[in-house]
Amino acid sequence: MKKILLIEDESGVIDFIKKGLTEESFEVSVALDGEMAVTMAQEAAYDLFILDIMLPDKNGLEVCKILRENNITSPILFLTALGTSENIAHGLNTGADDYLVKPFKFIELHARINALLRRTVQKEPDNQELKKNIYTIADLIIDDNAKTVQRNGTTVSLTATEYRLLLVLIKNKGKVLSRLELLENAWDIHFNMGTNVVDVYINYLRKKIDIESSVKLIHTIVGMGYVLKEK
Repeated sequence: MKKILLIEDESGVIDFIKKGLTEESFEVSVALDGEMAVTMAQEAAYDLFILDIMLPDKNGLEVCKILRENNITSPILFLTALGTSENIAHGLNTGADDYLVKPFKFIELHARINALLRRTVQKEPDNQELKKNIYTIADLIIDDNAKTVQRNGTTVSLTATEYRLLLVLIKNKGKVLSRLELLENAWDIHFNMGTNVVDVYINYLRKKIDIESSVKLIHTIVGMGYVLKEK
């Protein structure tokens, strides 16, 4: 049974989400504020966090940042009443994996949770698969077995979303991928195309992958999308 920590202070929303997820065979714990959430996350392991942004004590953005700084890598789904591109991008920038704008239908919440949990499922690869799951371009090496990234011999620390995006790019190195293709492959969800989430995360990757190297690998093709290739 998958364990979810719901971090929310509105009783109506708590009842709505907890009832629905319990009926779908999830084990749901509840934290009513940011301090409680951080304590619970440090004391027990959870498969996924549902995190409201507007919280007493510490807000959701602060909680998300603290969880990631403490190497808690389980997916984080933000609940937000602020649905602008800027607010969504700011939330994802703290380390969240997805967002859902209030008010929402339970069927969409359930679908997004399932999508996030699918990404964390790992199978035991055989030796041939182990070899296939190592990707290189120039001095960039991605070991998808160990989920590690190195550039010029130095380990690069990426969030789960940044890693998925880079993996899609390197699997398609030399191929120009549109924003829609990147959304569908890296996020596994059809996002509102009015958001600039792809551009935001490409910028994050550039800062971590390219900024200290003379050879830039992530390139913008104006009006078309992005491509990973040597100059």
